[in-house]
Amino acid sequence: MTAGVVALALAAGGVWLVRDGTSGRDGPPLPAAPSASAAPAPAAKPAAVPSAAAPTPPPVPEVPPLPASAPTRIRIPSIKVDAPVTGLGLTASHQLATPPMDQRNLVGWYRDGTTPGAAGGALVVGHADNRSGPAVFYRLGLLRPGDTVEVARKDRRTAVFTVDSVQVFPKKDFPDALVYGSAARAELRLITCGGKFDRHTGYEANTVVFAHLSSVR
Repeated sequence: MTAGVVALALAAGGVWLVRDGTSGRDGPPLPAAPSASAAPAPAAKPAAVPSAAAPTPPPVPEVPPLPASAPTRIRIPSIKVDAPVTGLGLTASHQLATPPMDQRNLVGWYRDGTTPGAAGGALVVGHADNRSGPAVFYRLGLLRPGDTVEVARKDRRTAVFTVDSVQVFPKKDFPDALVYGSAARAELRLITCGGKFDRHTGYEANTVVFAHLSSVR
């Protein structure tokens, strides 16, 4: 299956990322992740957005795309993410597989798509939580424009991306073309669950971070 056909399959399949929240596709619904204070709560909200709007930073210039090279690790300093990256393929129903639920600090990258740093939109996914509590992308919704995401690659280069926007999309109105669509420059799209959590239906939305390649080390 070519990359173009895969992209169409993903778009046609609707929202494929952990659509049922932490329950996964085959397991029973899981309890919500605990809040930061460990007090009981009806639902975890990893994509919560502070009510006070943060000032918009000046635009960060983009840099030329890199040759393709698989990612090995992702670091997001502002939310204390430092995790290995594993390649993910498609399931039999043409939906993107997700990292194993029991590995809380593992990020998945769609290996048949764009590699982070190369021209196009690279897709990276991670769980918000699991049975044990918060997972790698629990705080993804706290990112703000101007924050950076560092992706170490097999070619020993580190692609540094600057966040352009953070958006929460209801699963019933998920913009497939916007999230899965192609891009002329080197972009990164990080995706996890977001919004309210229901024990029977999972999370009601997806949090998506849009970023562009801004430097290379």
